[in-house]
Amino acid sequence: MDFSLIVLVVIVAALAFDFTNGFHDTANAMATSIATGALKPRVAVAISAVLNLVGAFLSIEVAKTISGGIVDDTKVTPVVIFAGLVGAIVWNLVTWLVGLPSSSSHALFGGLIGATWIASGADAVHFAKVVEKVLIPAIASPVVAGVVAIAGTFLVYRITAKARQDVVGKGFKTGQVLSASLVSLAHGTNDAQKTMGVITLALIAGGSLAPGSNPPVWVILASGAAIALGTYFGGWRIIQTMGKKLTEIQTPQGFAAETSSAAVILASSHLGFALSTTHVTSGGIIGSGLGRKLAEVRWGVAGKMVIAWALTLPAAAIVGAIAAAVSTRGSWGTVLVGGVGVLLALGIWLASRRNPVTPATVNNEPEAAEAAPVAA
Repeated sequence: MDFSLIVLVVIVAALAFDFTNGFHDTANAMATSIATGALKPRVAVAISAVLNLVGAFLSIEVAKTISGGIVDDTKVTPVVIFAGLVGAIVWNLVTWLVGLPSSSSHALFGGLIGATWIASGADAVHFAKVVEKVLIPAIASPVVAGVVAIAGTFLVYRITAKARQDVVGKGFKTGQVLSASLVSLAHGTNDAQKTMGVITLALIAGGSLAPGSNPPVWVILASGAAIALGTYFGGWRIIQTMGKKLTEIQTPQGFAAETSSAAVILASSHLGFALSTTHVTSGGIIGSGLGRKLAEVRWGVAGKMVIAWALTLPAAAIVGAIAAAVSTRGSWGTVLVGGVGVLLALGIWLASRRNPVTPATVNNEPEAAEAAPVAA
């Protein structure tokens, strides 16, 4: 396969991953606002889409971590990057189908690590950087966001205990619009950059950019637009899990969860930590449940999420490794991997139509949403 053609294929695959990242992670910003009624579902995803696009232009530190930190860019080819992206996309779609808010970021890292390891050897993976920039933030970020949300929720309820609850609810609905918007902006500064980093890595591997180059403006624009488009389509299954299944959310809790999540994500983007916004917002939501007296946290759901988090990186790495083993055998291998990936994506989408979750049913109890007809 022509070298410039495979680079183009990688760019298309990276933008496809970015699209899945958008609809997979919409829940990070908007689930609590939709659950409390602070924002209507379609309005929420539209706001989130615009702010994800804006956020993509605010920083490139995370993109630089991806393009020159996780793997050795001198030992990676566009075919290997393509294989890693296939691993990430497949895992994103599988977890979306079952409504589990796993990490799109870790799916990407896992896919790249697995593909690079198989194709170029273990020394092509910077494991020290993986630990520093990926694994440590993955453990620390939900804990930090959870602790901040516990404190914030507790203080909010103490401060407003004697106020009229209808006034409190109305005021915090307005606050939620602002805090959810801030999370969307923060999401754009972190997650959109990951695709920028992958495309930049492909351009470096293809010889179009010098090693260590920053993402070109067109890469920033394309990545921001892809994640914004995916965000607008809305990952309603995961929004339902985050907003309805994890804990019962009131407006003060939603405000505390979103504010704590935005603070952690923005700080990590500034430092170049490519953390999972899913981990952060999940920690914030659980923390808001623990911070409100008598609130129920559904630990069974939380446990399933943690299992999905633990499986994400190795599962995507295995798929990426298999894809790399096939695609590096020649043009036929790359075409085969791409074809199988498309068929898997189509099969997962068709399976999702059996139990649809739509903007009209996203705030229903899960059983009711599953029984509802597909929206026109």
